[in-house]
Amino acid sequence: MGMSVTISVATEQDAEQIFRLQYLCFQSEAALYGNYRIDPLVQTLDSVRQEVASDCVFVARLGDEVVGSVRGKVTEDGAAAIGKLCVHPRLQGHGIGARLLRAAEAALESERGATTFRLLTGHRSEGNLRLYRRVGYQTVGRTKGDDGVELIVLEKQAGQYAQTA
Repeated sequence: MGMSVTISVATEQDAEQIFRLQYLCFQSEAALYGNYRIDPLVQTLDSVRQEVASDCVFVARLGDEVVGSVRGKVTEDGAAAIGKLCVHPRLQGHGIGARLLRAAEAALESERGATTFRLLTGHRSEGNLRLYRRVGYQTVGRTKGDDGVELIVLEKQAGQYAQTA
């Protein structure tokens, strides 16, 4: 009947679809904060290409279409910074975001030695906060983004995979 969504490592050929998907998905976040200069909306295609080449980037595919993505990289302190998780609006609420997170966490731990996972989300982004808490993240602080948005910092230790997604 229908196709299933698959999760895989992003390739160079995915960069443009990731770029377009990110722009679409982060419109609702921008509206929530009244700020259309948030990082995911001002990032360049070349910058996305560089991240795909150097970072740990996963995509969710429905056939040939990229319908979700997430990026992560290990920082100087050994923590893995995970960001720009997005799922096409028509497919949200089906566990794709949790699957993408799990794939990024597993690769960052096994391939890049991450011991802690860290991510940021806007303080008004209740849907994001629910997902992150459901998969084991806990609030550890707050910060302000370069765009002025107040962000909640969440972390969890590597190896802590939630049973529900």
